[in-house]
Formats: sequence, structure tokens, C-alpha cells
Amino acid sequence: MYPVRRALRIFSIALVTAGLVILADVAATLAWKEPVSTIYSSIRQGRAADELEQLEQSFPSAADLRALGHAQGVRRRAGLLADRFAAGLDVRTGEGIGRIMIPGIDLSAVLVEGTDAESLRKGPGHYPDTSLPGQTRTVGIAGHRTTYLAPFRDIDQLDPGDEILIQMPYASFSYEVDRSEVVEPSDVGVVRDIGRERLVLTACNPLYSAAQRIVVFASVADVSLFAGAKRRWLDP
Repeated sequence: MYPVRRALRIFSIALVTAGLVILADVAATLAWKEPVSTIYSSIRQGRAADELEQLEQSFPSAADLRALGHAQGVRRRAGLLADRFAAGLDVRTGEGIGRIMIPGIDLSAVLVEGTDAESLRKGPGHYPDTSLPGQTRTVGIAGHRTTYLAPFRDIDQLDPGDEILIQMPYASFSYEVDRSEVVEPSDVGVVRDIGRERLVLTACNPLYSAAQRIVVFASVADVSLFAGAKRRWLDP
């Protein structure tokens, strides 16, 4: 009987320990982010940062800058660079293309190309069917709220006027939040072109559910030009 009691006691301790581990994981997820996927995505974010650095080394090139010619105005020049960047973009899905920073929710992350499951495990992803910043149309970006770094966890806390900064290899774009709304997951029209530049952020809603989508709309407020990885600022 003693061996049986001892085995039951060990089994009970194992169950209690497993339960505590599960509770700790749930508590961590509720309080912040899912721990295991966060570690995984942190490593992938590092790789995306390396990819972005290589991209910044090559764009814009001297030829890209010469192509600006006599174009006047920061936004016009940013648009020309954005078009050249998009036309010559040799970036595979999931690779880093820029940075997104939202001071109001303490977010700073590498932006990757693509919104498929694997890409979003690396960080916020650019909708491939939408424009790039500077192309004067809708720029769509998606991100997780509870797993894989949860970059958009707190986007429901953004208020009108809050700043969203997107840094691309060719320019820096400051957007101001206009409004937020909750839509059905099937409502892909939220990232449609409306004839002007705007930024649209999307994420699952509510937390821990994919029943809906929360969408944040923002308008471009300011544009600054810079060239290359050394972040050399260009004159207007």
C-alpha cells in the first residue's frame, strides 16, 4: 500500500504544480501578453530589424534621389520615393519594411510586409493590397492584441489627436487619430481607397476573442524626408 500512496501523492503534487503553471500563464496573459509567443516573436522581431537595416542601406540610392529632379514640396518628394520604393521592392512576405511607433500606448516595433499568420507573428504587418506611406491612399496595418508581442493590445485606448509615427527607409510620417470603430471580421472595406492618404490599424476585438475587429483611422499630419540607414535628413 505504501508504494501506491506514494505514487498517488507524487501524482497529486504533479497535478497541483501543473495547475499553478497554467494559472501563472493565464495570469500573465491577462495582465500583459502570452509569455511563450512573446519570446518567440521577440526573436523574430530581431530578425526583422536586421532585414530592415539592410533595406535602409540600399534605399534610397543616389539614383533614387536624382529621380526627384525638381519636384517641389516634402510630400511630393516623399510620394515619388514611395512609388520608387514600391516598384523596386524586393522584400519577401514577413520581412521588415519600416517602423511603427505609438507613444500613447508605448509601442515601438518593426513593421513587416504581409498580414498572413506567420508574418503577424513577427510584428505588425502591412496589408499588401494597400498603399505604402506617402502614396496618398489608404495604408493598412494589422497586429495582434494578446499573442506574439501583442503590439496592438491597447489600441482601444487611442483617442482622437493621438500620434502614430511610421518610419520608412525614405521618409517619416506622422498621423493623428481621427476615430475608432468596431466592425465585423468580414468588413474588409475598412481598408479601401478613399482618395486621400490615411492610416488604418486593425486588430481582433475584444481581447482574447476574434469575434470582431477594432479599427483605428488616422490622417497624415506631417512628413519628413531622410535618406539611408544613417538617417541623413533631406532638405524640403
